[in-house]
Amino acid sequence: MAKESNQKLKLMRLMQIMLEQTDDEHSLTMKQILAELQRYGITAERKSIYADMEALRLYGIDIIGEKRNKAYHYHVGAREFELAELKLLVDAVQSSKFITEKKSKKLIKKLEGFLSRYDAKKLQRQVYVSGRIKTMNESIYYNVDFIHEAIASNVKIKFQYYNWDTDKNMVFRHNGEDFYISPWGLLWDDENYYLIGYDSLAGIMKHYRVDKMLNLNLTTDKREGRQYFREYDMAIYTKKHFGMFDGKEERVKIAFENRFAGVVIDRFGKDVTMRKIDEEHFVVVVDVAVSEQFLGWVFALGSGARIVGPENVVERMREQIRMEGEMYG
Repeated sequence: MAKESNQKLKLMRLMQIMLEQTDDEHSLTMKQILAELQRYGITAERKSIYADMEALRLYGIDIIGEKRNKAYHYHVGAREFELAELKLLVDAVQSSKFITEKKSKKLIKKLEGFLSRYDAKKLQRQVYVSGRIKTMNESIYYNVDFIHEAIASNVKIKFQYYNWDTDKNMVFRHNGEDFYISPWGLLWDDENYYLIGYDSLAGIMKHYRVDKMLNLNLTTDKREGRQYFREYDMAIYTKKHFGMFDGKEERVKIAFENRFAGVVIDRFGKDVTMRKIDEEHFVVVVDVAVSEQFLGWVFALGSGARIVGPENVVERMREQIRMEGEMYG
């Protein structure tokens, strides 16, 4: 009976062998294919393998046969993903701070399954990164699914929200009481996932780090704040909020040296208006949430950037510089 079961798996095993052991640089002869099948307890005739290969071609597997040295060599050509494409995906997984180290390894292992074992080794060499800071919250994957489900079901969610203290302990916000939020979208910014939701009590849209949400559950209450979300532009929101820190929104005028044109476009987009002041400087007027992070961003550009208005923001920058000067003596 076991032998019969093995024979029934012949087509699937043949596909597995071809996908795992062949690529554009590695091929198998018919003799080698029959030997590999034998390892799985499957005996077959050449004619049946020819028919099976044709069936796999009809299924969409690009099996190519080439005659070399009086024998045909078979390999899989085009695949669902090219090696270069998978390298990009794996790099994204490795560089994503919100994906834990454990989950990164699992995802990369699954991506390797789209390649031959030879190309999978190239992928492993491509992605090795040592000491990258990763999130420690494994529940983020389930949180993302729950949020999407809540949006599709048009219901609110509840969750606990935390920060870290200096002893590296979780400290719950609101003394551990649940946050009740109407979820409207997910936003990726500065290597973190954020929930964009409506807080009914505050009457405003807010954002929350998904990896800092615990015990997330769906409620039966219908979402609120649809009209606020319609007026909400996520792309503009991320331009205004540096590091997703809140602050009072102001229309700020900033002067830059010409060498920072690329920095400005990277931050505010190609639609930003850059008005020439002289041969070496230009000025932009942008709406931003004025926070310490925004002031720090400008300060980090050194003498090549200067806030020129409004006066209350200029004064806040002066005060920030003065406090930092006192801090460092």
